[in-house]
Amino acid sequence: MMKGQTTTNWDERFSEPGFTYGTEPNEFLASVADRIPRGNILSLAEGEGRNAVFLASLGHDVTAVDASAVGLRKAQDLAEAHHVRITTIVADLTDFAIQPMAWDGIIACYCHIPSPLRRAVHRAAVAGLKPGGVFILEAFSRKQLEHDTGGPKSPDMLMTLDELQEELGGLRFDHAVELERSVVEGRGHTGLAAVVQIVAVKP
Repeated sequence: MMKGQTTTNWDERFSEPGFTYGTEPNEFLASVADRIPRGNILSLAEGEGRNAVFLASLGHDVTAVDASAVGLRKAQDLAEAHHVRITTIVADLTDFAIQPMAWDGIIACYCHIPSPLRRAVHRAAVAGLKPGGVFILEAFSRKQLEHDTGGPKSPDMLMTLDELQEELGGLRFDHAVELERSVVEGRGHTGLAAVVQIVAVKP
């Protein structure tokens, strides 16, 4: 989920009927998921569980972190409906410690947080990956301000490819692009969007 609002606001949003961003995984994540080694996966700002449940269905052990307890309860319901198990942790990323050298994959789909915190989280993510571990990100770029199809309105919480490559220093970038694509994810993201995508591997 995006973190441009307070936890209370996200709890309210996720309390609405249905799933804000749908129940299908992020399209980009689904297209590159086969690059993640089988093992322990950490999904940051997971929201209502669509990506965690998808990864669990592929046989990964998935830990989903989000500040919204309401969202993560729905994530557990979604996992039960798909007959998979996920671990959920209610925590703000300000307080959540990514364990070093612990993860085969770390996922950050539309994890929009203030840039100082984002830099710290990304440094911790690099340290948190095992050798050969994969970091996958899709998020709105600054050009998303030209579109009315979702995302925070603060430029500070949007991303550029150059910033991400610096923040994720130490990884090998197998895919690193900014582009426009149609994003259709529930009622939360729908329409042409400006995004940045990363697939990076820890040597």
